[in-house]
Amino acid sequence: MRDGGRIAAAIEILETLESRHQPVKDAVRDWGKAHRFAGSGDRAWIGGLVLDALRHKLSVSHAMQDGSARSLALGTAGRVWGMSADEIDEIFEGDEHAPEKLSEAERDGLARDISDAPMHVRGDFPEWLEESLVRAFGEAAAEEGRLLSSRAPVDLRVNEVKTEFERAAKEVKSKLKAVHESDLTKLGLRIPLRDPRAKSAAAESIPAYGKGWVEVQDIGSQLAALAAAPKMGSQVLDYCAGAGGKTLALSALLHNTGQVHAWDLDWRRLRAIWPRLKRADTRNVQVHDDKENEALDSLVEAMDVVFCDAPCTGTGTWRRRPDAKWRLKPTALEKRMSEQDTVLERAQRYVKPGGRLVYVTCSVLPEENGDRVAAFLEKTEAFKPVPAIDALKASGGLAEGAEDKLEACVTDLGALQLSPGRTDTDGFYICVLERV
Repeated sequence: MRDGGRIAAAIEILETLESRHQPVKDAVRDWGKAHRFAGSGDRAWIGGLVLDALRHKLSVSHAMQDGSARSLALGTAGRVWGMSADEIDEIFEGDEHAPEKLSEAERDGLARDISDAPMHVRGDFPEWLEESLVRAFGEAAAEEGRLLSSRAPVDLRVNEVKTEFERAAKEVKSKLKAVHESDLTKLGLRIPLRDPRAKSAAAESIPAYGKGWVEVQDIGSQLAALAAAPKMGSQVLDYCAGAGGKTLALSALLHNTGQVHAWDLDWRRLRAIWPRLKRADTRNVQVHDDKENEALDSLVEAMDVVFCDAPCTGTGTWRRRPDAKWRLKPTALEKRMSEQDTVLERAQRYVKPGGRLVYVTCSVLPEENGDRVAAFLEKTEAFKPVPAIDALKASGGLAEGAEDKLEACVTDLGALQLSPGRTDTDGFYICVLERV
């Protein structure tokens, strides 16, 4: 396909999203099935433009003074991908599958300055969340929103249960270009952002992944697991284990000593954990897929660490799921807050005296983070906050100099609020509580 036809395809998919309200990945997949002539490179190019259009939906629509699918696609190609108006018209020239040439209004939109636009427009986030993001980031709220609307790099965590860091890093670097070591975690590797118009190999396709030497895991998520800082032989409960990403990280911290108990309210989410455990050569994880009272009663007041990656709105992962931020509603936030209160109340029962409760979300909203912990602490005197940075240092997993970088993330109760602007990671909240 020529680029003009690709832009036309992106417009078609964006129109479908407006009318059907389906997940963007499904819409791109369905378009590909209906247009078999499009190769994998074409689909990557088209999908990239669609995702970037959703990431920058408000700012592009504001600049173009039009929120149509055509304006979104053209505005993203110009304002985000850097194509000039003349370049776009040249691409359309002589391509029967391309859209019509740019109008004068569209040319003006590609060049329009929106530096005086409202904060939520400049930050590309829903207007109703402005107060929350200002609480979280102050004057940097618009910039943090803008960065949450950017593309995310791919991070890997080396699994030292199976190999040494240097060996894994060497193999990964031999297969993927420009990979570099994390400046926050000792076992992190980062695959830099690619050209949005280019196809690149998936991290899961490299031999090191197939051998279990590395796992795909955002550096922020790696830091969250490190905050558990379990000692060798510890008993750990991953209370909201999901697909098991942090379960694997917690297991690796113990080097197959002790035991990690993985449980999730939705047992179906645990299905993905089994092949991951096998590939990582994990032998100290016990997966519980029964109801809580049946699966976990024997663990009450017996755990050295209870790790809660609580259900949340996922605002910290907008870089990876840009369509989710436009679907988020106040009622969904209220529901998540209620669920978080329940998670804290129930999970704390499993912490033994002197043990720790680690509360984590992939959210940047104070309502889901510090507010929930503060409400929990008002109800009980059994827990006290511990500086998360101290826990991270105790884990031994921080890269040299990382402590200084994390100081800017410290918030109330000694917790950490990571974000693309502060740590170049997804937005994670990490709070460590100790049972006294």
